Amino acid sequence: MTRPRIHVVDGTFELYRAEFSKRPRKIAQIDGRELDVTATVGLVGSLLTLVGEAAEKVTHLAIAFDNPIRSFRNDLFDGYKDDTGVPPGLKAQFDLVEDVVRALGVRVLSMRDHEADDGMATIAAMFPDHDVRILSPDKDLAQCLEAGRVVTVDRIRKRTVTYESFVADRGFLPSLVPDLLGLTGDPQDGIPGLPGFGEKTVAALLAAFGEIANIPDDPSAWPSSVRGREKLAAVLAGKRDEAALYKKLATLVRDVPLGVGLDDLALPTSVSPAFVEQAARVGSNDILDRARRLFGARG
Repeated sequence: MTRPRIHVVDGTFELYRAEFSKRPRKIAQIDGRELDVTATVGLVGSLLTLVGEAAEKVTHLAIAFDNPIRSFRNDLFDGYKDDTGVPPGLKAQFDLVEDVVRALGVRVLSMRDHEADDGMATIAAMFPDHDVRILSPDKDLAQCLEAGRVVTVDRIRKRTVTYESFVADRGFLPSLVPDLLGLTGDPQDGIPGLPGFGEKTVAALLAAFGEIANIPDDPSAWPSSVRGREKLAAVLAGKRDEAALYKKLATLVRDVPLGVGLDDLALPTSVSPAFVEQAARVGSNDILDRARRLFGARG
């Protein structure tokens, strides 16, 4: 018997993807002013496409947003990502897109002190008897992979990563992804990593020793394939505190109090009056018609 699937979507990524797509711009009157709602309409369209994909068999769905961008990690490290550089027009849609998706009947995880990635990781951990598909290309989320149960899906590249494929490709366990990022850094999140540590080097170290704390200071114990190991070992020996902090920044929280149960993630069985209103608000008959075709058939 096939286990039920839970899909959880990286809403922040999808919002950015829709904003910078080549689709025609969509302008609407929102709260008495003109607002470019291209990203909002595009994201909702992407969700509807997902629900309509027969192969995905979507029955339970949540979408997580960084709103605001800042999180508890900014209190741990000044250089961590924040809302600097977010286009004002996109930032102006952060609340709007949540309103529209909620009205559609899809569960929104609006993260405040935590990040969208933490919300997705928590969903993956909350339902151990269900298959979970994490729809995001973010490499941080590979740490959530579980054999036969949790996978990540890159919808752009049409690539699914399983626990088994990750180990075969990278040579170390998915649970060590925070250690990888702690050493190599993650520019997208503002994690600097340690100088000189590239992905191939770190993969070899993690395969040999496991987590950062187990990597010895003595370079002679390191794999011979690691180039410049004397210099790198000296860097690590002098910067273990920094590496531990960077690992902590990259470690996802899996017990965020989301206040949701499985029934809260079930797809709607009809189009609500609230969604009719929100579709009109953003001036999109298309998303309304598509929602009616999808959910009308379910109800």
